Amino acid sequence: MEQPLRLSPHEDAPHGGGDGRSRVSGLPDQELLGALLAAAEQIPSGIYVKDDQGRYLYANAAAARLLGTTPAQVLGRTDGELLPDEHAVALRAADQAALSQQRLVLRDDKLPEAGGGVLEVQAARLPLADGRLCGVWTDLTELRRAQGQLRRALNQLEIQQRQNEELRQELRDQAVRDPLTGVYNRHHFDEQLRREVDLSMREHREFALVYVQVDAYADFVARHGMAAGERVLQAVGQLLRSNTRAMDAPCRLGEDRFAVLLSGVGLATAHTRMESVRRQCEAHIVMLEGAELRFTVSMGVASFPHTTQDREALLRAAEGALEQARRRGSNCVMPATIPFTQPARPL
Repeated sequence: MEQPLRLSPHEDAPHGGGDGRSRVSGLPDQELLGALLAAAEQIPSGIYVKDDQGRYLYANAAAARLLGTTPAQVLGRTDGELLPDEHAVALRAADQAALSQQRLVLRDDKLPEAGGGVLEVQAARLPLADGRLCGVWTDLTELRRAQGQLRRALNQLEIQQRQNEELRQELRDQAVRDPLTGVYNRHHFDEQLRREVDLSMREHREFALVYVQVDAYADFVARHGMAAGERVLQAVGQLLRSNTRAMDAPCRLGEDRFAVLLSGVGLATAHTRMESVRRQCEAHIVMLEGAELRFTVSMGVASFPHTTQDREALLRAAEGALEQARRRGSNCVMPATIPFTQPARPL
């Protein structure tokens, strides 16, 4: 015979006044129970009570719906009679765990759906008197769906922000880069040179300026055409980019003239690095319509503040070193001359 529902979680829990009235509201216990049961039928969460054998003593409409049936079909039956074995066994184990702990236990349950899927519900279990158990199921389907939509929206927003940043960076690059060779343009060179000079004077650090010119470029274009000349310029730009660091600035200054600012590098180190680039240029083959075309470059290297101690003099020193490289037959790297200042004679 089914036992009546009790409001108290323990048989010996005291009731206010001992007159069958609830200590919560002053209403008779059965009247309060009726009010609670009526309210339970209106809420979307499933509420149920089981006896010590796991039979349902009570299930509101939402709980019965989650079990795939009606309240009348639920009462007096166990999960094993209502659900597939795998789900019934899992629910019984969860019930026993809550009863053994004698406290409120929260976890997620999985219930079968009519279409063969699995419904995830948030479960709360509270042990009552005589091995009975009160439980609440909250359907998480809509919550998970909303969370998934939010997650997808956030991912899409992140992708859009990343694409916008890439576009902004591309636009910034277009403003400072030479479209043919991919290196920086003259405007960026002027700005970067000013920054390097200011940094060197503030922090007492050196940097190098390298002028690079394609040897006999006009004759090369006259023999092979403008398309071949552009291929050569693109090759020089690619070699300069691949042999410099992020802090350096390879730039195109004119038709066949390039410059490289090497941050934190002295004259000797700059000469060694650019000699490596010169060799790569000499070994590089430009392919055009099946023909193998070769080119060379000349370079002049100056440093700040060892070669000179002001911006205009640094530009002249790099230009002078480049001219000296060309006078020596081109296809070489020449360092600028470091001036030697005689000490003043005593009077």
